[in-house]
Parts: sequence; structure tokens; C-alpha cells
Amino acid sequence: MRHPQQSFANSLALPEHLKPPLFLLGAIVATPGALAIFQQHEEVSPTHYLHRHQSGDWGDLCDEDIQANNDAYYHSGRILSSYLLGSQKIWIITEADRTATTILLPEEY
Repeated sequence: MRHPQQSFANSLALPEHLKPPLFLLGAIVATPGALAIFQQHEEVSPTHYLHRHQSGDWGDLCDEDIQANNDAYYHSGRILSSYLLGSQKIWIITEADRTATTILLPEEY
């Protein structure tokens, strides 16, 4: 079983914006807390993090969570990514059925 980050496209060291999506995001929603963080960091777009998430860059996760995401990718499970915006952590979660993706703060889970 190949890790999504070891795809052919990634092996070519493509720039982040050229990496192909691995799965559908469905409806994209964000919590008030996540929106507030992005307003504080106007230099960064939520789209940037959504693309990282969708292309298999799970962000700042432990090895166990990375493996859980890899398994979820291959077996249609829920996928969680975690990123830092300044000192604030944001999560992006795509549901197992790929109908929705939520951007939120961990404390809003």
C-alpha cells in the first residue's frame, strides 16, 4: 500500500499548488473560530490549507494519526489534517463519505 504523499506527482517534487487532489472535499464549511483565525492571518488563504489537505499533506500529525489518515484514504474513512497558523492550530476534517469538509479549531470539535 502506497502512502498518498508518495504518489508519482509528489515524487517529481511538484510545487504545492500543482499536486493533484486525492479525494473529494464535498461541501466546505468553517466554524466561527476558524474564520476568525484566518481573518487574523490575512496573508494565508483557507484554500491553501484545503489544497494541502486534499493532496495528502496532513500537516502536523503524529505517526499514528498519519497512518490512520493513510488507512482512511484507502478505505474511505474520515481524514483529519492539522496545521499551525502562527501559534493557533486548525483542523480540517473530511467526512468518510466525502460529502463535507470542515475547517475548525480543536476546541470546537
